[in-house]
Amino acid sequence: MRSFRALLAKDLLEIVRTWRIWVVPGILIFSAVSGPPTAAYTAELLASLGGDVFAGMLPDPTWVDSYAQWTKNLSQLVVFALIIALGGAISGEKRVGTSIMVLTKPVSRAGFVLAKFVSTAILLVAATLVGMLITWGLTLIWFPDAPFGPLVAATAAWLLFALLLVAVVLLGSAAVDSGAGAAGIGLGFFFLLMLSGIWGPMLRWTPAGMAGAPAALGADLEVEVLWPAVTTAILTAVLVWAAVKVFERREL
Repeated sequence: MRSFRALLAKDLLEIVRTWRIWVVPGILIFSAVSGPPTAAYTAELLASLGGDVFAGMLPDPTWVDSYAQWTKNLSQLVVFALIIALGGAISGEKRVGTSIMVLTKPVSRAGFVLAKFVSTAILLVAATLVGMLITWGLTLIWFPDAPFGPLVAATAAWLLFALLLVAVVLLGSAAVDSGAGAAGIGLGFFFLLMLSGIWGPMLRWTPAGMAGAPAALGADLEVEVLWPAVTTAILTAVLVWAAVKVFERREL
């Protein structure tokens, strides 16, 4: 346990001292700041540009539009940034020799991989919660009746889905020596889930249902997420375990 805490502290310190502290959190904060005003003024801007063409055709914006901006950015921009930034989490340390120096000490490879997952989860959850609060605060400026519950539900659903992607990329990073290859595995998995969601049973019973859940929950729509959430959590644990086993069998 003491060695794991040391590894976790090392990874958190690396995050704080490197570019990783700025990439995903920066995109999250930008999405939070830009979403509400975009939702508030898009219809007005289009109406002014289109003249009579859009007059009367565009509904007045509501808090739903603001939350939709947040969930759209989470599910697209932030997902891509997260996968690409995490690609070299394990393979990058193998390439530069850091993992050899760390693992010559009395620490386990399992702890090495788990520390990567936990440190990434801490960064992701903290930055996402800050972004969520900024989104809510700014949304209240333009839409004072905005409820907090749908935003919390949408953000929580996305975080669960994002942690699954973290596990996938860590498995890829443990299995291949290229950060780009690991990111490619993560992106391929993401697009596969999106496509598999076309089939109803996959949408109802598997993590494919979590891909679109944030948008529906953010709009305060009824959506069945229990089984997708359960299977997502189970698959995340399985993939982290698989990443540990793969890394234990790799040469440093």
